[in-house]
Amino acid sequence: MKYCSKITGNGPDAFAFLGDPETNFIIIFNDDAPPALAELCVLHEAAELVEDVKVGDTFVIADMPFTVSAVGSEANATLRGLGHCTLDFKGGPEAERPGCIMLEGDEVVTANDLVAGATIEIY
Repeated sequence: MKYCSKITGNGPDAFAFLGDPETNFIIIFNDDAPPALAELCVLHEAAELVEDVKVGDTFVIADMPFTVSAVGSEANATLRGLGHCTLDFKGGPEAERPGCIMLEGDEVVTANDLVAGATIEIY
């Protein structure tokens, strides 16, 4: 396992882009995020990223598996240092932003799945 954390909460606008076919992403951050950023984020316990996230890895969020299809140039550094990245459920061969991890899979993540205690794991 490369990474394992638990969701601790979310900001009031954390799900603003989730489920929209044009966006469909969430932003995650350690639960010590500055308040202005925390408003937009799914917050989680700080955890060690043991090994860089790579294309082909399995990313499991709230027990739903996804395949990593692209990793932005800054995503590993920000995930390692701040627990921060954008999880984009549209997938695709290129990251849309430097801090983005693109995910592909059959599951549909909703706000109801991303509750305190749900896990974030990378294999």
